[in-house]
Amino acid sequence: MEIPKPFHKNEEDRFPIWYFESHDFTLLALWTKFLIQGTERMINGSGSGVYDLHLDKVDVEWTKKIPFIDFIVISTGHWFFRETYLHEGGQLIGCIYCSKENITNIDLPLGLQKALRTTLKFLNEAKESDQDITLLRTFSPAHFENGSWNGGGYCNSTKPFDERDVSLSGTYWDIRNAQLEEINKIKVADTKMRRQFEVVDITKAMMMRPDAHPDTHWNNQWMKGYSDCVHWCMPGPVDMWNDILLTLLKKYLPMA
Repeated sequence: MEIPKPFHKNEEDRFPIWYFESHDFTLLALWTKFLIQGTERMINGSGSGVYDLHLDKVDVEWTKKIPFIDFIVISTGHWFFRETYLHEGGQLIGCIYCSKENITNIDLPLGLQKALRTTLKFLNEAKESDQDITLLRTFSPAHFENGSWNGGGYCNSTKPFDERDVSLSGTYWDIRNAQLEEINKIKVADTKMRRQFEVVDITKAMMMRPDAHPDTHWNNQWMKGYSDCVHWCMPGPVDMWNDILLTLLKKYLPMA
């Protein structure tokens, strides 16, 4: 793959590439909603926000770039917080947040876990990625108070939580545990792994930072009036992710 220098992005800004010539190092951001194949249901030519997910098929738009990558950092989760219909083997097996009488309701952490299982299996079996490294960043929690993102929720805290204010239970923590379970499963199940798997475990630490979201100060022209309590804007939180990542990378790369 020819790497544009020093920066490139496609028309939709989904796959930006940065090339650092002095270090001969390339960084790619591979954008995917669910890691696996997902199709939005259209109503009168417009998106409905409802998705059909194929739990046994990876999203080829990002996985086709695997032959060019030595280290992959996976992060996923928030796109599953919507009405989704789950398919496996060509059959509808259940749904998340659909509340239909004739369809099995599946908890969000389990649906995400199935998607991650397919993704990790695919990566481990990819012949062109022998001994490459996959790092899974655990779920990054949101901090909406008094409502959801489109129901008046906000996050105007000005200081971090104390550790005693954080409960290690609920959907966010269940997602984190499901992610760790899948990483551990693939390590145990395949003693001849092509890849190495590591975890960047940030969930508990980020639960303590309700003060670090943009809230209403995100200057988004498409979503005016809504608070952003999902992404991070304050110094510190994402820097901590990078500190953990670099510590893990030292196991595999000689550092000066």
